[in-house]
Amino acid sequence: MALEIKQILYNLPEVKKPLEKKLSFNTKLKWTLIILGAFFILSNISLYGLSNNALSRLEFLQLIFATQFGSIISLGIGPIVMSSIILQLLAGSGILSIDTKTEEGRKYFQGLQKIGTIFFIIFEAMVYILMKGLEPSPGFASILIFQLILGGLAIMLMDEVVQKWGFGSGTSLFIVAGVAWELFARLFQFIDPTTGQNCLFDFANTPCGGNLLIIIQSILNGAPKEALIASTAIISTIIIFLIVIFAQGLKVEIPLSYERLRGFGMKWPLAFFYASVTPVILAAALVANIQLFGSLLESWLDKPTFLGSFSQGRAVSGLAFWISDSNLLEALIRGSFQNVFIIQAIIHLVFYTAISAIFAVFWVKTSGMDESSQAKNILSSGLQIPGFRKDPRVLESILSRYIMPLTIMGGLSIGALAALANLIGALTSGTAILLAVMIIHQLYQKIAEQHALDMHPALRKIMG
Repeated sequence: MALEIKQILYNLPEVKKPLEKKLSFNTKLKWTLIILGAFFILSNISLYGLSNNALSRLEFLQLIFATQFGSIISLGIGPIVMSSIILQLLAGSGILSIDTKTEEGRKYFQGLQKIGTIFFIIFEAMVYILMKGLEPSPGFASILIFQLILGGLAIMLMDEVVQKWGFGSGTSLFIVAGVAWELFARLFQFIDPTTGQNCLFDFANTPCGGNLLIIIQSILNGAPKEALIASTAIISTIIIFLIVIFAQGLKVEIPLSYERLRGFGMKWPLAFFYASVTPVILAAALVANIQLFGSLLESWLDKPTFLGSFSQGRAVSGLAFWISDSNLLEALIRGSFQNVFIIQAIIHLVFYTAISAIFAVFWVKTSGMDESSQAKNILSSGLQIPGFRKDPRVLESILSRYIMPLTIMGGLSIGALAALANLIGALTSGTAILLAVMIIHQLYQKIAEQHALDMHPALRKIMG
């Protein structure tokens, strides 16, 4: 029975890997741009038969889920992330025993993750419709569920295409695309979000949506408080960008030498954010799901639950309120600061740091980034640490001094940075900006590495 289940998991529909061992820069760029274009097209295809989009008030969740509520891809990356969270918790706690260091174990893990993603696509599609987050016109409920499932499967396969044929992963790419668009809109939006009027036609009397335009408009109209709030958001965003860029450069370098090329060596970098952006993506998605399902339950039951009560798309009580954030700087400027915001900020900070550290450890152990896997990668590349025997156990013991401490410290730091970014306020969600900067930095590194290998055949030969 177990063998039959494994065979099913190994033979799930998937995007085929390229036959070439290493794809060219142009091929990867082509597929990345194709998927990015497809994502924007799908996000602008509205659901057929939709009567009321109650989720539209939860705009702040759209960036985390990389979606556009009311479109065919309303589920976004939610099912992919939820499946990953559940599997990592099961594997990390020892309930699910999978050796991801072997090829067979990785295939089994990936198969389980895909099954989990498909399950959450179907489950979330039904929840969105049946709990009236996306309310169908009479007789259109099943049609809406079918459309959501199609959109969810499309996102799943598009993510797989980017992983195998492009740069990075689809989930990261979609988050960056959403954040970039949101930042542009928050800076230059000339449509008043409340009335829908174009402020350029009557600049003196019609409020603008973009912060740069708000600053100009506030100065002309003599409204210093509004100009200060808009300026604070822009400055906060710039500060977050600079801090993340600085932190991305922190790393530990282990000197290595080539076994066959005497006198030649390199340094094996271990980044301070060793588990990368994955822990904070999972932490933000967990918070977003609690807020989303709390809002859906409140609408469905016509009363708040322990998950929280919501007003104008924001949690005002319950679990969702305490783990969410409030813009402390704006509250201080407007004079609306309350003592409860301090308690909320502390809980938000502790929750984000703890959860990010836990997910960082689970991710490293299940994704082939632990000391054992890294030791095998180093030795298989023909490298070794000068002055030590070429023994995987020796190399593993040396790497263990760095990898787990970096994993925990990096997870704690990135969680704290994301929480602080949320609390000081920015043009968009602090977590979203943090994710976007780190993802763009990673994409840049991968693109630069790929371009270097394409430009220098000798370097490509040395690196295998």
